[in-house]
Amino acid sequence: MSQTPPPNRLCAVTLDEASIGRSGADVEHERATAIYDLLEDNRFTPVGDPGEGPYTLHIGLMDNRLVLDIKRADGAEAVVQHHLSLTPFRKVVKDYFLICESYYAAIRTASPTQIEAIDMGRRGLHNEGSTLLQERLKDKVEVDFDTARRLFTLICALHWKG
Repeated sequence: MSQTPPPNRLCAVTLDEASIGRSGADVEHERATAIYDLLEDNRFTPVGDPGEGPYTLHIGLMDNRLVLDIKRADGAEAVVQHHLSLTPFRKVVKDYFLICESYYAAIRTASPTQIEAIDMGRRGLHNEGSTLLQERLKDKVEVDFDTARRLFTLICALHWKG
């Protein structure tokens, strides 16, 4: 028996092609996978919204800010738009990419113990970025930790050059 999804969630996520642009096949695949994972399971409630979801989220970039345009599921009613500075994420995203490169290089040559140690560091940085995102959103959008992790993955996919 299928369980009804909670109302305060995202039902659609789109990226603003004008500000984010398209990229190569690998990058587009990573973005699509991040969006799919986010939509599969999330908790998303704009702070102070008197209604309830589900919501759509349109993500764009403007002046080193992530533009989060939140609407009702039908897209007709705007709920709120938030601009989130990406500056606080710069270091953790850079470190995350560096450790991911180390991880993929290690898979080819390192011992299982070394790979596991690098992967633990990778997960730790991912958790750090997710916690930072949750903190930066706390007065704007309530998300649980797993949703923050999936959103952080999407933010990283937006920065990835392939």
